[in-house]
Amino acid sequence: MLKRGRILRGFLALFLAVISIESSSQESVRAYPSTGEIDLDGKLEEDAWHKAQRVDQFTQRELLLGEPATERTEVAVLYDDENLYIGVWAYDSEPSKIVAKELRRDFDFDLDDNFIVIIDTYLDKRNGFMFVTNPNAARADLQVFNNGGSRNEFWNGVWDVKTTRTMEGWFAEFKIPFYALKYRPDQNEQVWGINFERNIRRKREQVRWKGWGRNFQITDVNQAGQLRGLKELRNERFVEVKPYAIGGAESVDGEEDGVLNAGGDINALLSPTYRLNLTFNTDFAQVEADRQQINLTRFPLFFPELREFFLEGNDFFDFGFGGNRIIPFYTRKIGLNEDLETVPIIAGARLLGKEQNSTLGLMSIQTASEGDTPSTNYTTGSWRQDVGEQSVIGAMSVNKIAEGRWHTTTGINGRYSTAKFLGDKNLNLGGAAIQTYNTDDGYDSMAWAYRVFGQYRNDKLNIFTSVQRSPKPFEPEVGLERRTNFREYFGTIGIKPRPKNGLNWIRQFDFSPGQLTYTVYDDSGELQSFEYQVRFLAFDTRKGENISLNYSRRAEGLIDEFNIFSDVVIPRGTYWWDSWFVRFSTFTSREISVDTRFRFGEFFTGKRFQNESQVLWRASKNFNINLRYEKNIIDLPNGSFETDLIGSRIEYAITPNIFGALLNQWNTANDELNMNFRLQVIPKIGTDFFLIINQIYETGSGKIDPERGTILAKLIWRFVL
Repeated sequence: MLKRGRILRGFLALFLAVISIESSSQESVRAYPSTGEIDLDGKLEEDAWHKAQRVDQFTQRELLLGEPATERTEVAVLYDDENLYIGVWAYDSEPSKIVAKELRRDFDFDLDDNFIVIIDTYLDKRNGFMFVTNPNAARADLQVFNNGGSRNEFWNGVWDVKTTRTMEGWFAEFKIPFYALKYRPDQNEQVWGINFERNIRRKREQVRWKGWGRNFQITDVNQAGQLRGLKELRNERFVEVKPYAIGGAESVDGEEDGVLNAGGDINALLSPTYRLNLTFNTDFAQVEADRQQINLTRFPLFFPELREFFLEGNDFFDFGFGGNRIIPFYTRKIGLNEDLETVPIIAGARLLGKEQNSTLGLMSIQTASEGDTPSTNYTTGSWRQDVGEQSVIGAMSVNKIAEGRWHTTTGINGRYSTAKFLGDKNLNLGGAAIQTYNTDDGYDSMAWAYRVFGQYRNDKLNIFTSVQRSPKPFEPEVGLERRTNFREYFGTIGIKPRPKNGLNWIRQFDFSPGQLTYTVYDDSGELQSFEYQVRFLAFDTRKGENISLNYSRRAEGLIDEFNIFSDVVIPRGTYWWDSWFVRFSTFTSREISVDTRFRFGEFFTGKRFQNESQVLWRASKNFNINLRYEKNIIDLPNGSFETDLIGSRIEYAITPNIFGALLNQWNTANDELNMNFRLQVIPKIGTDFFLIINQIYETGSGKIDPERGTILAKLIWRFVL
C-alpha cells in the first residue's frame, strides 16, 4: 500500500507538472462569452471577468531580457454579440510613481505608462489593429501592415476604454465593436492573433506576453499568440452615415466672407471583410496645419498626409517603392494644388477588403474645377497576394483623367520576408517597378523606374542596401519626385551592442562604420549627390538619455545654378565638404525633457552652423507645452544669411473626449507667422465637434500684417442604420 501510494503521488506530481508547464506557456487565450451586460467603467467587477481565463505570463524585453516582469500584469478577454472586451489588471507596488500625463485622443503613448493590445483578425501574421491606453484612459490606435513594416497612425477606430486607479495599481477595460474590425466571415469559431504589452516608464521596463525577443516589436504580429473561443460571430452588415455641417468666416487681405457648407460620408460594412466608403463634398477643415520646414536643398520638401479619408487604408495603395526619393502615389496631389490651396472634392468612393489571401483596394475621387485647374478624376486600384508565411506580391495603378487627357502610373512589387533567418532573425528582400504613360506623349519605353532593396533588421545588427533608378521620361503626375533623372546606390550598417558589467549604465550603443549614398544623373552619369556618414559614438542610457556624434563627407553636382536663399546663388559645378553632427536628448517621460542637435562645418564653398532644439514641458495630464527652435547661419562667398524657425505647440485636455492644441510657427525664410487653434469635443464615440481658428501674418515689412484668417465650427454626427 505504501509503495502504491508513492506511485500515485508520483503520477499526481507529474500530472500537475505537465499542467503547470502547459498553463505557463499560455500559447493562446480563450475569450469567455458574457451573457450579462458589461458596464464599461474600468472596475472589472462583473462576474464574467472572474470566470474568464487570465493571461499572467509577461516577460521583460527591456531592461532585463528574459526576466519576469517586476510588476504583476493580468489580462482577460470577454465577448458578446456585438463587442470584444479586454480587461487589464496592471498592478503596481508604487502607484504614486505611475507616469501618466497624457489625456487627449491619439496621445503620444511613448511618454506614459501604457498597455497595448494588437489583434491580427485574419491570422495572416502580417496585418493588425493596435489599441493603446494609459492610466488616464487616453486612447490611441493604429493599423499595422507588412508585419510592422508600415503603419497608419492616423486611423481612428470606433472603440472606447475606461480606467481606474487604486493603491494596487491601475486597471483598464477596453470595448471594441466587432464592426470596427475586419475578419473572415462564416467560421463557427474565429481564431485570431493577439498580443499584449505593458510599459512601465519610470523603470524603462517593457514586458510582453509573446514575442519578447529584442529582434521583434509589438507590431511584429507574426510573434503574437492566439485568441480562441470567439464562436458564431454574426455576419453583420451595417451602414454608418456621418454628415457634417460647417460654418464660419474667412478674411483674405482685409476682405471678409462667410463660410457655410455641408456634406458627409457613408461607410457600409458589406461583409466582415469588405468596407465601402463614400464621401460627398468632402471637407478637411479640422486638419492641423503642416509643421513648417526650412529648405536649403534644391529638392522639394515632403509634407505628410493628414486628411483622414486618405489616411484610412493608405497601405492598400502603397506601391511598395519605399524610400523618400520617389513617392509614386502622393495623395496630397488630390484636393490640393501646387500652392497647397484647397481644390474642392465633389465626391469619392473607396472599396477595401481582403478575401482569403488576396487584398483588394479601389478608390475614385472627382475634384471640381478651381481657377486654372480643371475638374479631374483620380482612380486607383490595387491588388496584393500573400505568399508563404510573410511574403507578398502585388500590383497597383493610379489614373488621372482631366479634359480628355489620361495619365497612368502602374507598377508591380514584391517582398520576401522571414523572421526565421539564421534561426530567429528578420530578413526582407524586395523591389518594385513602375511605368508612367499619358495620352499626350504616348508610350515611352524609358518612362519606368525601379527600386530593389535588402534589409537585415535586428537588435544588435542592422544592414540595409538599395538600388533605384528614375530616368527623365518617368513622371508620376499623382506622385512626388524629390529627385528626377537619377540612379542611386545606398548602403548602411548599424552595430548596436548592449554592454555589461562596468558599463551597465548604458542600455545600448549604436555605431555605424558607414552609411553611403551615391547618386548620379541617369542620362549623363555625372555626380548628382554623394554622402558618406560615420557614427563614431551613439548610445542611450538606462535612464533614457541619448548622445550621438556623427561625421559626414558630402558632395553636390549642380548642372544649373542653385538659388539657395533670396538673392544668394551658388554657381553650377561640383562641390565637396565635411561636417559634424552632435545630438543630445534627455528621457522624454520626465516632466521636462530636452532634445538638441548641432550641425557645423563646411557647406558648399562656405560654412554652416545649424541648431535644432526642442523642449517639452509635461506640466500635467491637462497641459503640455512643446517649444521648438531652428537656427541656420550660412556664410558663402556669394552672400551670407540667417534663418530662424520658432514654433510652440500647447496641448490641453479637459477629458479624454475634450482636448485641443494651439500651434504657433514663425518662419523667417518666408517671413510668415502662422497660428492654428483646434478644439475637439467628442460627445459620443464616432461623433465630433471642432472649433478651428487659423491666422497667417506677413512679417517681411518688419510689422505683423494680417494676411489670411479663418474661424470655423464643424460638427460631424454619426448614425448607424
